[in-house]
Amino acid sequence: MLQNDRSFVQAVTKADTSALAKLLDAEFTWTDFEGRQRTRAQVLQAVPKLAIADETGVDQTRTERKSFAYGSLGDVQINQGRAHVVRVWAKRADGWKLVVYQELMTLEAAPTFAPGAGKDCENPCKGIPFQPKTETERQVSTAYSKLETAAMAKNSAVFSTMVADEFVAASSNSNKLAGKRERMDDFDHSKNAGVAPTPLKTVRMFDFGDAVLMTSDHVPDRGRPLRVTRIWVKRNGGWVETISYQTSVK
Repeated sequence: MLQNDRSFVQAVTKADTSALAKLLDAEFTWTDFEGRQRTRAQVLQAVPKLAIADETGVDQTRTERKSFAYGSLGDVQINQGRAHVVRVWAKRADGWKLVVYQELMTLEAAPTFAPGAGKDCENPCKGIPFQPKTETERQVSTAYSKLETAAMAKNSAVFSTMVADEFVAASSNSNKLAGKRERMDDFDHSKNAGVAPTPLKTVRMFDFGDAVLMTSDHVPDRGRPLRVTRIWVKRNGGWVETISYQTSVK
C-alpha cells in the first residue's frame, strides 16, 4: 500500500496518466480543498494539483505522515500546516488501488459556530437515509447513529466506546485536528469546535470484511454542504470509527 501511495504522489506530480490509471480504483473519487469532486475518468483527463505539493521536501518538520492498514483497507494521512490530506486504499485482486483522495484546509482561527443537525437531530441521530443491503451495512449504520447521538449529547463516555484509539477528525469548519482525547475534552467542556453531527443527504458504504469505507454528502442546518470520508473497523465484536475527514463544498 505504501509503495503504491508513493507511486501515486509521483504520478500526480508528473501528470503521468499511464501510471495513474494503474493505481486508481474504478470507484475512485478526488475531492479538493474546495469540495469539488472528480471521478477517475475526470482525473485521468486532467490531473489536478496536490494541496500538499511537496510531502518529502526540505522542511519535513512541518509535515506529519501517518498510515494505518485494516486488512484489505488502509489509509495514509498527510498533515502540513493547515493542509490535511487522506488517501484511502483498497486491496483488490490486482493489488492496492486508491479509492479516495480527499483534502481540506482547516480554519486560521477557532470557529464561531459549528454546522449541525438542528435541535432534534432526527438525521443522523435517530436514523439515516440509507437502506442497508447487508448485515455489515446495518451494523455500521446503527453504530454511526449511536456515535452521532453521543456527539450531539456531548457524552464523552459513550463516544469513547465508538471511536478507535487512533481516531482523528479533520474539518474545514475547525481550526485543528482532533484525536479521540481532544474530542472527549471538547464534549466535557461543552464545545463542538467546528465539528458536529450533520444530516446526511447521500451515503455509500464499501465492505471489506472487518473494515468499511463510508463516504457521504451532508447538508447542515447552516453553513456549506460537506463531503465526508469515514473508515469503520470491527473490534471486540463492535464497530468503531477511525477517521472522519470533512471538506466543506464552496
